[in-house]
Amino acid sequence: MKILGIDTSCDDTSAAVITDGNSVISNVIHSQIKLHNPYGGVVPELASREHIRNIVPVVDKALANAGLKPEDINAIAVTIGPGLIGSLLVGLYYAKSVAYFNKIPLVAVNHLEGHILSILLEEDHPDFPFTALTVSGGHTSLYFVKAPGDYELMGQTLDDAAGEAFDKVAKLLGLGYPGGAIIEAKARSGRSDAVQFPRAYISDESLDFSFSGLKTAVALYIDKWEKQGREKANTIKLEDIAASFQEAVFDVLIDKLIMAGKKSHVSSLVLAGGVACNRTLREKLTLRSIKEGFKVFFPMPAYCTDNGAMIALAGFFRAVKNDYTDFNIDVRSRFPVKDIKKLK
Repeated sequence: MKILGIDTSCDDTSAAVITDGNSVISNVIHSQIKLHNPYGGVVPELASREHIRNIVPVVDKALANAGLKPEDINAIAVTIGPGLIGSLLVGLYYAKSVAYFNKIPLVAVNHLEGHILSILLEEDHPDFPFTALTVSGGHTSLYFVKAPGDYELMGQTLDDAAGEAFDKVAKLLGLGYPGGAIIEAKARSGRSDAVQFPRAYISDESLDFSFSGLKTAVALYIDKWEKQGREKANTIKLEDIAASFQEAVFDVLIDKLIMAGKKSHVSSLVLAGGVACNRTLREKLTLRSIKEGFKVFFPMPAYCTDNGAMIALAGFFRAVKNDYTDFNIDVRSRFPVKDIKKLK
């Protein structure tokens, strides 16, 4: 079965083709980072317009790289949420058009489910069940993954997502957008124990996250640091702030993923989403997982960021059950994973 996956949930236009369940034969991504960089974040209106410009060539390239024509596709999987409404509409309406004119079944996909299942695109992947942490600019959530389509939400952010906190702190430090990769690079030459930023655990048993307090603490520290004249009057360097902030975020992410794994009684943990590209986070989680008796799995970076391959994979698991979507389906900015079973 050949599945075309399309994702336009935020600022990346992506299309991919998979076959035989999890064999990726093409995966094309058009990034908008340069477009949004001057604004310090994604501008929804600009993102929508850029998707309109790129959706046709991106899908055409994905099909060409796979050596296929639209009529060769068995089903089209497309993200309908969560995400930016304008961006989502571009992908959905184009997917509907291609599906209608070529008489191809349509499968609506939850973007977060794509991240949860992205590890299955790897040759080395866990058996079910496993515990997954999806962490990105828009989401930070813990799931007990029993099977494709069967997920239990164990914890989520109560305010800012981890990736969003990275972007905001990078902006406060004048480092630009996107913040994750920039802060990671700066942190490599900084001291992670230079500044003791708070860790919000909420309560001993809670698996929820909160990063707004940390963001405020960093903002207040930077304001004080700036008034002291940065390095001239202070031994703390920008790299130290970046490393200390990153450490505070990662401590909470790792502790709660380990706690969720123990509560789920699983042997395997998965870290997915854009923040999972961070090399320091991978190293710290790997060491902690070994110590705690878990095996941890990471998708390759290309499958951590938004991509059509993970959407095609999520669509595949519904397509094999003939669980297709009516053409009157619409997008949604909020789309809890638990609502996947309500799709028709």
